[in-house]
Amino acid sequence: GARQRGACAVEKKTVCVVTGTRAEYGLLRGVVKALAQSRVLAVRLVVTGAHLAQEFGMTVREIEADGVPIDARIPILKFGTGTALATAKTTAYALEQFIEYFTAHRPDMVLVLGDRYEIFAAGQAAALLGIPLAHISGGDVTLGAADDYFRHCLTKMASLHFPACEEYAARVVRMGEAPETVHCVGGLGDENIRSLPLLEKDALAQSLGLALARPYALVTYHPETAGGASPTAQFRALLRALESFAGLDVIFTKSNADAGGAAINALIDEACAQKPGRWAAFTSLGVLRYLSAMKYATAVVGNSSSGVVETPTFRVPAVNIGARQKGRIICANVLCCEADEAGIRAALETALSPAFRRKAAGAKSPYDGGPTAARIAAALEQWVQSPAFGRPKTFYDAPCKEERA
Repeated sequence: GARQRGACAVEKKTVCVVTGTRAEYGLLRGVVKALAQSRVLAVRLVVTGAHLAQEFGMTVREIEADGVPIDARIPILKFGTGTALATAKTTAYALEQFIEYFTAHRPDMVLVLGDRYEIFAAGQAAALLGIPLAHISGGDVTLGAADDYFRHCLTKMASLHFPACEEYAARVVRMGEAPETVHCVGGLGDENIRSLPLLEKDALAQSLGLALARPYALVTYHPETAGGASPTAQFRALLRALESFAGLDVIFTKSNADAGGAAINALIDEACAQKPGRWAAFTSLGVLRYLSAMKYATAVVGNSSSGVVETPTFRVPAVNIGARQKGRIICANVLCCEADEAGIRAALETALSPAFRRKAAGAKSPYDGGPTAARIAAALEQWVQSPAFGRPKTFYDAPCKEERA
């Protein structure tokens, strides 16, 4: 009895998990649920960014529907989302808000995923306050988005890393991170596809209020935030290309809170109003409906990371437009094209061909890491109980080619 009481008295370490978008929560939800079962860690979920904005679907409701307790809601989008200046001001404001939250409710560690500006702000706040930071999905490269340098900055602020595949893990080590801190765990999106009970096509059609009787493209397009491209000009080119495929219906999931996203969403609404029953738009489908829609799609089109990271698991043809995902591993089921009408039309024609469908059917995802969420939770438990936890980082000098030879 005494021994049992002693065991119960062990105080759990708190891990604060931050989420700002629907896509990122869809990836994190398995990790949050695995951490909720931990005997060593207590999870605190902090919700921010687009989750709390009406114009982006108030997707905090999806988290509530999952029954996941929310420790704090930190609204940050008071400067709008249309411009680079708004993003810069939002990042500065988010940094201030996270510093206040972490000071008042100091967690033992912070866990973040990916590469967005609000996650960059949360990571900075943790680093500035000396709170150990763990980072999921480091080592990727996306040359067409400002997210690229946010992600690498987060890697340098973090002490524990969860890249999705070997190539990205090796890059994190080359960035000066000690190999023992880098855990190649696979992709959470890939695990979702393998573990979630996806909807049957009839159930999906009923849930969406669509017939889904004809072939359809699942389209998600976000602004390119690096390189000076015009998001609206690129998106108009995509719309014109889609219009030339009379036999193809379209399901749009709306753009994110990046600069230019609101303008894209207005164009989506306008286009769907002209094609009722054939083109439909959703601010957010939620992870279950989104992955189910991907499963039955004739093609996945756009420039979302899910188009290159998650479609290989389904072996569904995908058209990746422009530079936003440039630098990521591209699998056999993905066609890359320029963000102009002729390039998109040609890529979509190929994607819809029987020959390419056969090629896509042979795709092998590099993101299959087995039970990814459980592996992340186990590594966090191990880390928090190790002598290395909380110690200052050292720079790891990876041996150069000459030394290895």
